[in-house]
Amino acid sequence: MNLPLTRDRRQLTPADFLPLEEYARTRPERRRELTELKKHRQLEVGPFATFYFENFATMWGQVQEMLYIEKGGEAQLADELAAYNPLIPQGSELVATVMFEIDDPDRRARMLMRLGGIEDCTFIEAGGKRIRGEPDPTRENTSPEGKASAVQFIRFGFTRERAHGGAVRAGPVRPRRGFRLDTLRGKRPITDEIASLRSQ
Repeated sequence: MNLPLTRDRRQLTPADFLPLEEYARTRPERRRELTELKKHRQLEVGPFATFYFENFATMWGQVQEMLYIEKGGEAQLADELAAYNPLIPQGSELVATVMFEIDDPDRRARMLMRLGGIEDCTFIEAGGKRIRGEPDPTRENTSPEGKASAVQFIRFGFTRERAHGGAVRAGPVRPRRGFRLDTLRGKRPITDEIASLRSQ
């Protein structure tokens, strides 16, 4: 295992990242591990919408890979930390990157126009209790013209009562203009993580 096993870490620092030459030597294996990790932390909620639940390891992998590809040095690292540290859960919460993935650009544009305001309609349901998501207030999630961003960052805050066990579902509920996506059951790493929030 090459990914950082740091379940309790909540902040990336410059010291966490490998020199590019060292990362290059183990990059294929690290990328395979990250792909496997992300596979068990995602939840499909429709034909083209997916929740990707982030943690320290997924954000480490994202930043390390971008540093390797772009080679922007310390200036880039500072920007990446400012962008991705807020996506690491801080205690009793989950943070999801929600992506609307449609290959055809014309269809994607039409669909995103129908999804305006969807950032205010996401939820996680755990043990029969529904937790509404809080969109990132620092970015434009829906344009003034009513077009949703294809990538949304959503935070879900839990109390001990809300983290009680049971089936987990997630999705958007009644976005404006009548569009709705189906919800599906969560995967084991997500439900285990929710259960662990009860002790925090």
